[in-house]
Amino acid sequence: MTDAHVTHIDSYIYRRNQKGNLSYLLLKRQPKKKYANLWQGVAGKIEYSETAVDAVLREIFEETGLKPLNLYIADHLTSFYQSYNDKINFVPVFMAEVDSKEVRISEEHCDYRWVNFENGLRILSWNQQKKALSAINTMLQSEDGRLEWSKVKLDQEEILGDTK
Repeated sequence: MTDAHVTHIDSYIYRRNQKGNLSYLLLKRQPKKKYANLWQGVAGKIEYSETAVDAVLREIFEETGLKPLNLYIADHLTSFYQSYNDKINFVPVFMAEVDSKEVRISEEHCDYRWVNFENGLRILSWNQQKKALSAINTMLQSEDGRLEWSKVKLDQEEILGDTK
């Protein structure tokens, strides 16, 4: 029987400029890595004893050097199937607000771009990525309460953590 697991996180970092316009951070994977040259948000595996929130905060810092002002659970859940172990993986998607456009990318990536929503949809490859970005953009544009309801309570200790 196929098992379902939560083993990874996915997140899209966003910021607003002085006019209030949204831009999203996309990272380009190194040419010699799996999924070479793929544009993506911040993604990664949940390590042993981590929660999904712990993992997303760690991955955001490791891959970008950024620390979120706010973190939200997106109104979207990604999934993928692994044939080698017959597992379906459910991936919680987060959105992280930052106030800096300065990014320090890790060795996992070779480039980054701040893009508007429409360009993000053009650059992203996988349908699940596009659906996640669409759900996030809709949440950020709406005034229906989902942002308030989905906000993750963070304290400075959790954000800063042991990130040395």
